[in-house]
Amino acid sequence: MNYQISCPCLFGLESVLADEIRALGGGDVHVVSDGRVNFTGDARMIVKANLWLRTAERVQIFLGSYPASTFEELFEGMYCLPLERYIGPKDAFPVKGWSLNSTLTSIPSCQSILKKAAVKRLSEKYHIAWFEESGPARQLQFSLLKDQASIFIDTTGIGLHKRGYRPMANEAPIKETLAAGILQLARVRQDTNLIDPFCGSGTFLVEGAMLAANMAPGLRRTFSCEAWGELEGISLRTLFTEERSAASSQILKDTDIFFTAQGYDIDPRAIDLTIQNAYRAGVSKLVRAEQQDISAFHTDLPKAVIVCNPPYGERMLEIQQAEELYRIMGKVFEQRKFLNYYIISPHEEFEHLFALGADKRRKLYNGMIRCQLYMYFKGGAALGKKPQAKPPRQAQRSLSKGRGNNS
Repeated sequence: MNYQISCPCLFGLESVLADEIRALGGGDVHVVSDGRVNFTGDARMIVKANLWLRTAERVQIFLGSYPASTFEELFEGMYCLPLERYIGPKDAFPVKGWSLNSTLTSIPSCQSILKKAAVKRLSEKYHIAWFEESGPARQLQFSLLKDQASIFIDTTGIGLHKRGYRPMANEAPIKETLAAGILQLARVRQDTNLIDPFCGSGTFLVEGAMLAANMAPGLRRTFSCEAWGELEGISLRTLFTEERSAASSQILKDTDIFFTAQGYDIDPRAIDLTIQNAYRAGVSKLVRAEQQDISAFHTDLPKAVIVCNPPYGERMLEIQQAEELYRIMGKVFEQRKFLNYYIISPHEEFEHLFALGADKRRKLYNGMIRCQLYMYFKGGAALGKKPQAKPPRQAQRSLSKGRGNNS
């Protein structure tokens, strides 16, 4: 049986996620809105999506969508959905969600109404008046966007960015799903020399190593739907066992012959974190890290991809210090053929401080901070390229709201 499956993702990564889903075998893949990709697949596809998708935030079963500008419409829409297909008489079914640009703005009220509708529907189907909800949780999630309600059942539990290798991090790490998306945009492959001059807790390096080694990002964690036991007669536990075994067999054992991941950071604690996280992720033989200030950065490698999330904002560095880092980067990041740079920053004057206009830019969000991914991949051809027209100084004020951030 096929299901409508829906995966939210960070803004700007929709096309990357859509390509991942197609490669995994998902059907009818399409971007339905900013930050969401829908596709079709069976129960095995739900399992594979949880294990393999690097840029999805979670995997949800889409139940339906309907107009809801009143609580009555919200109730009736939920009541008409086939909830009994997914929720048993003893299962827990909590409700959570969000509302944006809609008439119904009270999240607690929406939760209460939707819960009542679900209880009424299930009561009539199971002929019981009270639900003990002692079984596994079938989390109902809703979104209200422009008075259109969409209802989902979550299969993931803790977000997919929680791979399990980073229980500790530095002050403000980049999200694993965002790092994975940037690495795919940078075309990191099995023969890439990957370098992060601001490695922090090593997220870019670990994600890059996992990508190069063809290691499923969800291989070392569990998912909420595993506790369900079955999905419409299909054993999810059996499917997870089979797909974990298949994923383990697909890990490339000789990746270290061709791939390297080298990190640098001025903070020795960050180096320790990077090494620890690489070990927990199972990629320690692919990742190296050492203490070094950005002013000493240099590589003799004939070919490399340099990806970084330099500090910016209030907690870790003052804005003026961050700007000085950008100037230093512009001096030490050698522009030559086969050295490609991918730098994420919220600073609208980054190119002027870096003293080189990007070959391409992509709007991304790091948490709630609007950023640009500045891409330099033309090597020597990019030398002398002028930065774009200088933006107004108000951009400087908006940057001050950002927080320090690192990998």
